[in-house]
Amino acid sequence: MSGRERREQLIRISRTLFAEKGFDGTSIEEIAATAQVSKPVVYEHFGGKEGVYAVVVDREMQKLLSMITEALSASHSLIKLERAALALLRYIEESSEGFRILVRDSHAASGTGTFASLISEIASQVEDVLADEFAGRGYDPKLAPMYAQMLVGMVALTGQWWLDVRKPGREEVAAHLVNLAWNGLTNLNPQPAITVATRTHSTVAKPRSSDKELRELEKAREKELREAEKIRQRELREAEKARARELKERERLLKETEKERERALKEAEKERERLQKEAEKARERDDRMRQRETRLAERVARLGQPDQPE
Repeated sequence: MSGRERREQLIRISRTLFAEKGFDGTSIEEIAATAQVSKPVVYEHFGGKEGVYAVVVDREMQKLLSMITEALSASHSLIKLERAALALLRYIEESSEGFRILVRDSHAASGTGTFASLISEIASQVEDVLADEFAGRGYDPKLAPMYAQMLVGMVALTGQWWLDVRKPGREEVAAHLVNLAWNGLTNLNPQPAITVATRTHSTVAKPRSSDKELRELEKAREKELREAEKIRQRELREAEKARARELKERERLLKETEKERERALKEAEKERERLQKEAEKARERDDRMRQRETRLAERVARLGQPDQPE
């Protein structure tokens, strides 16, 4: 076995052991024994356990990063998101040992460790994509770094969960991820699916498609995007109509309330005027009664006086 072949053998064996037991649980003795070589051979190639671990981690990071970078080269943002999610899930499916090594000793949200640094690097690429989208849609591009961390973190944590459960399939998981990221909870699609362009891209990556096939894929992608845009515009129109109806209903209720208030004020004014008139009539009756009593008293007084002598 040549020196190059021996080095590759040691990397493969170490990759499997690190995936199963982690860095701390793996020893140089175990690597050497599994490869059926002496410990000095491992030291000669890598200088120690840290050296072989660094090589394994670097290879896995570069492999995953290249897959994500290729996915982000698509033309439309929706396709970029779909292919990036599928790229991560395909890496997990095809390189489970490598993914376990990347996430074993660090959590995606911990902010430290190899996986966190990888996520940060991917987020920096997504940040550029989001900044362009934000600028085109009138949003503040300064918010792109924060949204990039949210988006990449959501996909990464979902990948960690899917590493063990493996259900549903990767395309379905990717479709649901994109459903949440693209539509949000408000407009969530109950039955999401990735676009034909992305599905075909993932299945016909080998061999290279002909120019005719590429044109057909591009036409299919554009058609799907137009349909998706029509649906979005229709939903926006329906939402606008619903808001308009709600505003009209509110205006109607306000008008009815205003009319009720005006009627109540008029009734109250009428009642006040009626009471005022009745009070005025009562005062007039009292005045007449007093005048009558006064005249009676005067008459009685005159009748009670004696006749004057002549």
